Amino acid sequence: MPQPHVVILLASYQGAGHLDVQLDSIAAQSHEAWSLIVSDDGSTDGTRDGVHRFAARHAAGRVTLVDGPRRGATQNFLSLLKQVPPGALAAFCDQDDQWHPDKLSRAVEALASGAGPAHYAARTIITDATLHPIAESRHFHRPLGFRNALVQACMAGNTSVYNPAAVQLLQRAAPHAQQAEVVAHDWWAYQVTSAFGARILHDPRPALLYRQHPRSEVGRNDTLPALTARLRKLLAGDFGTWLQANHASLDPLDLPPDSRTSLDHLHRMLTGPGPQALWAMRQGRFYRQTRAGTAALALSALSGALRG
Repeated sequence: MPQPHVVILLASYQGAGHLDVQLDSIAAQSHEAWSLIVSDDGSTDGTRDGVHRFAARHAAGRVTLVDGPRRGATQNFLSLLKQVPPGALAAFCDQDDQWHPDKLSRAVEALASGAGPAHYAARTIITDATLHPIAESRHFHRPLGFRNALVQACMAGNTSVYNPAAVQLLQRAAPHAQQAEVVAHDWWAYQVTSAFGARILHDPRPALLYRQHPRSEVGRNDTLPALTARLRKLLAGDFGTWLQANHASLDPLDLPPDSRTSLDHLHRMLTGPGPQALWAMRQGRFYRQTRAGTAALALSALSGALRG
């Protein structure tokens, strides 16, 4: 039986310094049924040349380079979704990581069982700019689902793999996310898949080396300075603006009734005065993965910060 085909979606921009390592780790995957589509956002540093060199090492058509929308990484990833053909799995890919050789095979195996849409992600090993390990990313202990996804990004894009049914969900929803200008493609994807009842699978085993360097698009979020910065954004209104964009991307979708009810509670949390916003949060039973994170969300709702 042939292996399921995985289309790897890599958004690139000025990534020549690290891209070769990532591409070599793709070539070394134990799951061999893959193709790669690189959407480049106008690099001038040799990124495109690196992709061409990599493509020359493989059969014609296995590696494709396309022009990105030049509107930032999130829009680039969203635009890539339309490139996935029917029946294929899709995997998002950052330009500066290093995948473990079994990254795709573990994801494909996890996604193989069960019917309906499914979304796989995994922990990572956080490293410095030279790929020297620093720490493992957080392991989530609370359930993963829509009530969590609406207020927290837990399914890291650089590890995320989607089965064909989940890819179809994302493709139908992507134009609304592009129009709403959501802040993070992976957070949005977690919301869409969980809203439609997908199996959400989070592998506790790290799947890649997650390189941190000054030009990292997002970066780690588990250190005290990073958590403090996010708390400031939560209370300053930035987080509310992100939530409003996410809501705008989900509102046009034909959601299942329970997800529609949750989204309506989110809308009231984002638009009502403090006490009403806090009540809407409680009615929606929204939660983050730690008590402190949920308490910070409640404080921001009560203070009116979520109104942007």
